[in-house]
Amino acid sequence: MKKLLLAAAAALVFGTVAQADTIKVGVVGPFSGPFALQGKNFKAGIDAYMTTNGNKVGSDTIEIIYRDLPAADPAQSKALAQELVVKEKVQYLAGFYFTPDAMAVTPILKQANTPLIVMNAATSAIVTKSPLVVRTSFTTWQTSTPIAKVAYDRGVKKVISVVSDYGPGVDAENAFKAGFEKAGGEVVEAIRMPLSTNDFSPIMQRIKDSGAQGVFAFLPSGPTTLGFVKAYNENGLKNAGIQVFAPGDLTQESDLPALGDAALGMLTSFHYAVSHESAENKAFVEAASKAIGNPAELTFPAVGAYDGMHVIYKMIEATGGKQDAEKAVEAVKGLSWTSPRGPVSIDPESRHITQNIYLREVAKDPAGKFYNKEIQTFEKQGDPGLAAAK
Repeated sequence: MKKLLLAAAAALVFGTVAQADTIKVGVVGPFSGPFALQGKNFKAGIDAYMTTNGNKVGSDTIEIIYRDLPAADPAQSKALAQELVVKEKVQYLAGFYFTPDAMAVTPILKQANTPLIVMNAATSAIVTKSPLVVRTSFTTWQTSTPIAKVAYDRGVKKVISVVSDYGPGVDAENAFKAGFEKAGGEVVEAIRMPLSTNDFSPIMQRIKDSGAQGVFAFLPSGPTTLGFVKAYNENGLKNAGIQVFAPGDLTQESDLPALGDAALGMLTSFHYAVSHESAENKAFVEAASKAIGNPAELTFPAVGAYDGMHVIYKMIEATGGKQDAEKAVEAVKGLSWTSPRGPVSIDPESRHITQNIYLREVAKDPAGKFYNKEIQTFEKQGDPGLAAAK
């Protein structure tokens, strides 16, 4: 009897679930508010994966529990994660659109015995904050480094940098600067804007006054990127020949119809385009388009969520449905597969995704639809920002 009681107590202490019938995954993201489209894409990617692969791993049924975080709010993010772990008893946490929200959750992971699968948040340092974090999205170092050499090779020698003033923006600024200066270029000025900026006219004037031939820009996808590109055109920068170079957040597919002809020819580097040509992506786009309802709304957070579910399913398989965060994470180190975005793998040391980065150009198909056309591939890109983050 004493041994049985001790075993029961140990199970409670370590939070182990033996042969769970239902395994819960808690997903935190913006499902309302100005960034609701990104949360909608999280859900579309998750639904597409579960429709394609079923809602069971072995004998266990997978249940997704969503929590809404409309805008970056680290305190609320941590509160929602704690509620999911304590009240809902989720075995996995996932989602997280903004970096500050993902960062806020990392201190609770060890005690909660819960891995965190980052489906979007893009600051390099997140994976260094806990050994229980795995990322299936991208980082702004990863997407911003290739575009620097592209800019220089196209004859642009002086650039002004304009980024949103938070983790991914600072990473993007540093990544572009490092790559551009290495190529031989000069960043003449670096502007950091508050995340809440929505009037970009003063910024456009500073770009004009800088004497730069090009502008490197990073803002989180949503109303801010749409506003920035519109201001770039309305303030005459395109007509003045000042070229824009950016990671792909700036031209997400759902914004292209609103940007129209003004976006034609704009160059971005990114880990995914809805137009990516492969059998895997064709199947993904079909399933995710059905899940989201309006195919025109499908954009990049969906593929981060889709691949995030692939990683979670592999974790559940490896642990036999038991709650063992360390074993779950260990099981996916070095995992490789063919994603809708192309060949990917989880780096065994950093737990960050290694993937191709594509140079894309905004183009128009014969039917008049705008899309990001992949014109160059940078193969097997890791995250050069991780060394700086440690």
